[in-house]
Amino acid sequence: MEKQTKTRKLGKGLATMTVATSLLVPSLIPETTALAVADTYPEKELDKAAAMQQKLKVQSVEVVEDGVKFILSDNFEAHIKLKTEDVAKVSILKQGEEIKQTDAVSNSSWETPEFEVNETESTLSLSTEEITVKINKQPFGVKFLDSEGNVINQDNMDYGAGYEDDKPYVFKDTSKDEAFYGFGEQTGDLNRRGESMGMWNNDAYNYNKDTKYLYTTIPFFIGLKEEKAYGIFFDNSNRSYYEMASESDDYYYFYANDGQLSYYFAYGPEIQDVVSRYSQLTGTMQRPPKWAIGLHQSKWGYETAEEIKGIVDKYREKDIPLDGVHLDIDHMDGFRNFTWGEDFTEDPAAFNEYLEDKGVSSVAVSDPGIKKDPGYYMYDQGTENNYWATNPDGSPYVGEVWPGDSVFPDFAREDVRDWWAQSHSKIFNAGVDGIWNDMNEPAVFDTPTKTQPLDVNYGDMKHSEFHNMFAHYEAMSSDKAFDILKPNKRPFVLTRDMYAGSQRYSTLWTGDNASTWESMRLATPMNNNVGMSGVPFVGNDIGGFAKRPSPELFARWLQMGVFVPFSRIHADNGSTVAFDPDAKNIPGQEPWQYGEEVEAISKKYIEQRYKLMPYLYNAFIEASEKGTPVQQPLVYQFQEDENTHDINQQFMFGSSLLVAPVVEEGATSNDVYLPEGETWVDYWTGEEHDGGQTVTKEADLGTLPLYVKKGSIVPHRNVQQHTGEKPLENLILDTYLDDKSTYTFTEDDGSTEDYKNGEYNETTFNLNRKGKTVEFTSNQKVSNYDSDLESYTLKLNNENMPRKVQAASTKYTQVDSAEEVKQTKNSYYYDQENETTFVNVPVNETKKVKVFFNNDKKTQKAKGKKKN
Repeated sequence: MEKQTKTRKLGKGLATMTVATSLLVPSLIPETTALAVADTYPEKELDKAAAMQQKLKVQSVEVVEDGVKFILSDNFEAHIKLKTEDVAKVSILKQGEEIKQTDAVSNSSWETPEFEVNETESTLSLSTEEITVKINKQPFGVKFLDSEGNVINQDNMDYGAGYEDDKPYVFKDTSKDEAFYGFGEQTGDLNRRGESMGMWNNDAYNYNKDTKYLYTTIPFFIGLKEEKAYGIFFDNSNRSYYEMASESDDYYYFYANDGQLSYYFAYGPEIQDVVSRYSQLTGTMQRPPKWAIGLHQSKWGYETAEEIKGIVDKYREKDIPLDGVHLDIDHMDGFRNFTWGEDFTEDPAAFNEYLEDKGVSSVAVSDPGIKKDPGYYMYDQGTENNYWATNPDGSPYVGEVWPGDSVFPDFAREDVRDWWAQSHSKIFNAGVDGIWNDMNEPAVFDTPTKTQPLDVNYGDMKHSEFHNMFAHYEAMSSDKAFDILKPNKRPFVLTRDMYAGSQRYSTLWTGDNASTWESMRLATPMNNNVGMSGVPFVGNDIGGFAKRPSPELFARWLQMGVFVPFSRIHADNGSTVAFDPDAKNIPGQEPWQYGEEVEAISKKYIEQRYKLMPYLYNAFIEASEKGTPVQQPLVYQFQEDENTHDINQQFMFGSSLLVAPVVEEGATSNDVYLPEGETWVDYWTGEEHDGGQTVTKEADLGTLPLYVKKGSIVPHRNVQQHTGEKPLENLILDTYLDDKSTYTFTEDDGSTEDYKNGEYNETTFNLNRKGKTVEFTSNQKVSNYDSDLESYTLKLNNENMPRKVQAASTKYTQVDSAEEVKQTKNSYYYDQENETTFVNVPVNETKKVKVFFNNDKKTQKAKGKKKN
């Protein structure tokens, strides 16, 4: 068999390597090749001494309809605009300059709240029912207070705010107990206090804990002190910097290379309130198609359609659920975007039809670099219409990427975005279901900074201003492709890069991570902060992209990865795995590549994700409506518990499930902190624990520590091989009842946008414990969708044996197994070994269903039981 080779440029100062790959053996990887390539343009430091000397002063005041305008010294002016009762916008700019906003802001039509103005000789205050914005006049400075007069946040008056050599900056006071979250995609700890961060979208292949610049720019953060939260969004797309008490415990500051000083301030006091307000400002994600939240399989190096079909067949043969496969650049004709290579398949439509018959959707990669190749239709059309980004002299900018010399669409122009959207037709017509935007920093191989010169033109902007928004506008165009070419089909656009607001158009994966334990440990705090930055649909390459994981690492990563919003196994083509020119391509990271034990573990946890699909899908619906993260740090729900403020390796999956991945090599147990104020139930054993303590969970290779917040209803369904395999006829309500529980379940077709026209059902379930009786009711508030649901299986965990079950005069029949309950309406079963009651309730039941027990509820703390 002919040896297959690939080439990849690894970054500044490295020659292009032609590498063939060999064995799936991580030990073959030389440590010297583990490069976190992150070369960028030099940083622009802020001259703090010059900032200290500036001291802007108020010269005059004008109260306007939505706030106040100040004329300042040094030919500056300031605007304080009240957007809502708890959101204000602060801008400082040159006199006569128009206030700008980036496309991150999707809501600029808030109704100005009622406010009072109080002015003294030295201050002016704007007060709503929720906050007061107090402005000091000499020198100019801004202070935010809550309705009780407590200071939430204030400028540091030693340095203040303004411009230093055209760099906009703001200094803020802080205290030692203040924590900081958000900032989008960053390496390191959840709490960003003490960190020095930068935002400049960067091709950070094989990044590690010390890599400063990653793929996204989301200049939004949350401050938490004295159990009260606020948020700041710095609406500036230029390269920016954040010194979060990294130089002093008394202040933090942020600044940008250029652009205007303009930021939004939102007061909580709950973190959830802040995230909600930020999501209202910048928009929420769209409701995803169900297949997009299933498992995806990918590899850079699936070279033919037949190879991918074989992967899909093997998933089906092994009964391991799968919903998506990704087509990397191998599917193209010479890396030309929106083409099909004959070496990949001569009949792409037949290939996609094959996948569709297997219940698998395809996602095709899209790179923005268009090969400079007369006769290639994309190059010819773009050249004829002058669609390319240009050099200062007006000629198209040419840079080297995968196809060789390439030109780049000017996504700042609407006509270019429309053309790009229409250009998806070649792959959509062949049956592709989703788009995967890659290389969209934009990456360039033949420059030391790995991107374009700063003076390349995009619309009326220079690349220095547009760079961080390049992927945002590309995603906007890709999203529009669905509107044009797949009307009424929900879009799925995956992107490597983002700006604030990109969640409206795309899903984020966190780029080219590595197959290391360190990289796995980076994933949870990174995802948690991305989620609190308004991007709920986020995930990491399971198993790591660069190199290959050991069987143990793959098993632990997959356990965690199925509880991450976007769940995709992905790997590179082996070029960094073994530098052996005589080696053959190594396999991908499919679950069966790591032995029978790891395959069985993988199947168990992938099936668990599919059991939880009703719960997960409803979490995504909430995310699309409110911006609620699907993956949440513990502090998001439990900010009053200070022990949650710095927890890196735990998260909430939706509102009810606490996940504590094992992230240390060789570990067989895990210390898990359970937040105070709740009772927590071990998902696998049923053991109950009081919150406010750390418990040690034994965790062999097949066990992921997983806990349920008592009082929760967690809807399940039977396992499917893909999300559209079987209709949902029986919904399992996995209930951990204390005194009362409630859950609102939404159902729609999972694929179209008909829900926007009201075609969905919304049902609220309530359970109440009254002495020796548990009462269950369901109330369908909206009923506009033709559902296949026939019954609910009420699963009551940790309960005594029921004496009887009855709805008005209808007596339920006792049957012999949980499976028989699911098949038999008006029936119940008691699993004595696991102390669990199952009740089948018809969906059309209008009466209270009462479960009568012989005794009052018993506590089950410190009592282990098997999970059914």
